[in-house]
Amino acid sequence: MDRSSRWLDVFIYVVLFLFSLCTVLPFIYITIVSFTDPHEYITTPVMLFPKSWSLASYRYIMSSGQFTSSFFITTMLTIVGTVCALLTTAGLAYGLSRKRLKGRNFILTAILFTMLFNPGIIPNYLLIKSLGLLNSFWALVLPGLATPFYVLLMKSFFQDVPAELEESGTIDGCSDIGIFFRIILPISLPVIAAFSLFYGVGYWNTYFNGVLYINKDTLRPLQVVLQQMLAASSTPADFSEASASVIPADTVKMAAVVIAAVPIVMVYPFLQKYFLKGLTLGSVKG
Repeated sequence: MDRSSRWLDVFIYVVLFLFSLCTVLPFIYITIVSFTDPHEYITTPVMLFPKSWSLASYRYIMSSGQFTSSFFITTMLTIVGTVCALLTTAGLAYGLSRKRLKGRNFILTAILFTMLFNPGIIPNYLLIKSLGLLNSFWALVLPGLATPFYVLLMKSFFQDVPAELEESGTIDGCSDIGIFFRIILPISLPVIAAFSLFYGVGYWNTYFNGVLYINKDTLRPLQVVLQQMLAASSTPADFSEASASVIPADTVKMAAVVIAAVPIVMVYPFLQKYFLKGLTLGSVKG
């Protein structure tokens, strides 16, 4: 390796390091501010190494009934929505991967059509309203139940499953549903794990549907409440005035961001090895 190539490698590493630092540093700063003692933050708002630490901002947030209820709603939404979305996506993709399915080409064309043309906000709202789902938990679950792109990716995976596995299940007396649950899904766990990450992150970050379809405070997802907290010039109204005079609004907002981000950050390492598998589905093989 000549000298010019070495300097080029050094330059690339430096650029990547600076880019990584710009990505990680804001989250580090948010975390530090959320744990900073409120009195110290009032005197020195910008710091990376506070002298005293405190959980006051987190106790402050947990005392809010709206925040805790939104956290519970978002947790249930992520669990229920991810399970339902995986079953719907996997079932639809498996059916489309079998050439014996009647109307297969029409269904594929309809799925591709929804990827190219979106009906818009008003038709979607009228549909949810006509179904009687406004201000209901299912108004947050059903709109994201099957992403067309994920269906096509999973379909390409199921097409590579050997037909002999289905034939063996048929010989043993399994129906199509039995083959799907007893044979197809168990051998598709890496792909299921990858798409569970995709769907889980999507449901956890639900915001627009919460604004559009939900008016009840008890059903608002976490991201909506978090946005209201970040947009407000002061702390939430349901906090006591005595606490608000002691704890700065910025530390409360930073603590809210950490609480909203930590669950996904904790789950991601366990599914990271399946992430690349999901990204390479449908790629050219051979």
